[in-house]
Amino acid sequence: MIAIKGGRVLTMGEAGNLDEGIILVEGEIIRAVGKDVVIPANCPTIDAGGKYICPGFIDGHTHIGLEEEIYRVEGDDVNETSDPLTPQLRALDGINFSDLAFADALRGGVTRSLCMPGSANIIGGQAVFLKHLAPSLPEMIYRQPWGLKAALGENPKRVYGAQKKTPHTRMASASLLRGALYHARQDMAKEEAEIKDYPKQEVLIRVLKKELPLLLHAHRADDMLTALRIKDEFDVNLIIQHGTEAFLIADELLKRDVPVFLGPLLVNRAKVEMKEVSFKNAGMLAGQGVKFALITDHPVVPIEHLRVCAALAVREGLDEELALRAITLGPAQILGVDKELGSIAAGKRADLAIFDAHPFDFRSRLSLVMVDGKIWGA
Repeated sequence: MIAIKGGRVLTMGEAGNLDEGIILVEGEIIRAVGKDVVIPANCPTIDAGGKYICPGFIDGHTHIGLEEEIYRVEGDDVNETSDPLTPQLRALDGINFSDLAFADALRGGVTRSLCMPGSANIIGGQAVFLKHLAPSLPEMIYRQPWGLKAALGENPKRVYGAQKKTPHTRMASASLLRGALYHARQDMAKEEAEIKDYPKQEVLIRVLKKELPLLLHAHRADDMLTALRIKDEFDVNLIIQHGTEAFLIADELLKRDVPVFLGPLLVNRAKVEMKEVSFKNAGMLAGQGVKFALITDHPVVPIEHLRVCAALAVREGLDEELALRAITLGPAQILGVDKELGSIAAGKRADLAIFDAHPFDFRSRLSLVMVDGKIWGA
C-alpha cells in the first residue's frame, strides 16, 4: 500500500476538492480518499504538500504509436488507403508501443488514450483504448476493440477522388457508410459460418448491437447532420470526433444524446471545414448542455499538451471545473469506463497525476504520475 498526503486533491467526484487530502493506493486500486483517512503503520508515504493531485488525464482521440514520433513512412501506419471500407483493420496491429509519445503523454499527466485509424476511409478500422504505463508492452492494452472509426467530409473525398475511385462526393461517402451498415444488419440473423467475409462484418454487427460505438470524424455541421441521420436509421451509439461546428447543431445532438470529442483546437485552419475552429467552441458546447471532452488528435497536437488545450479553453470562457472534467471524468463517461476511471474515489483504478501548481498554470510541472498504481517520475 502507498499513501499520498498533503496535496490539494481535485477528485472530480462526489468528494469535491480536498485540501491536505489523503489517498491510499493498494495495488492497482484506490482504497480510500479523504481528509481523515488513517495511514497504516509503516506504509510508504508520498508527501504532496503544496501540490495538486488530479485524476490521470484521458485523451479520447489520438493516433499515438500508430503515427509515430520522428518517423515518416517507416512509422506511418494510420491510413490504409487501398479501400474506403476497412472495418476489419485494428489500430492495435500498427502501434509501436515503444513510441516516444508514450513517455511524452505521461510527462503531461495523460495516463490513457483512445488510439484509432485515420480519417482517409469511410470506415477506417477498430480503435483500441491504451494505458501509457504497464509492467510489459502487451499490458498497455486496456480495452480492445473500443469503437469503430468512420469518417465523413473532406478527407475520404480527397483521398479517393485523387485515385479516381468512389467516393468523390459527400453523397457517395454517406452511401458507402449506409451500405456497409445495411449489409451488416442483414448478416445479424445469420450464423458465423454463413456470413461472407466475417472479419469485415463482425465489428459492424457489434456496432449495430451497440456493443461498440461508431467514432465518426466530422468537422462541418452538414457532415454531422448526415451522421445523425445514419444514427437514426440504424440506431447505433454515435460519438462525434472533432465536431468543429457542433455548436451550430447543439439541439440535434442533445435530442439524440450524442457526445463530442472536441478538437484539435491548438491548430491553424488547416482546411476549409475547420474555418470555425476556436477555443470558444468548448464554452459554447458547455453552455448548450452538449456532452463533450477535449482531445489532441495526437500527433496533430502533441498529446502532452492536452492540459494546455483545456487551459486555453478556460481563457476563452469555459468554466475551470468543466475544463478539468473535459480531460478526466468527461471522456471516461463518454467511453463508458467512468466506474473505473476519470475521478479519484475508493474502488477506482489508481491513475493519478501530481503537479507542483494547478495543472492549468503554464508554469506548473509534473511531479509524479501513476497508472494502475505503477509510478512514473518525470
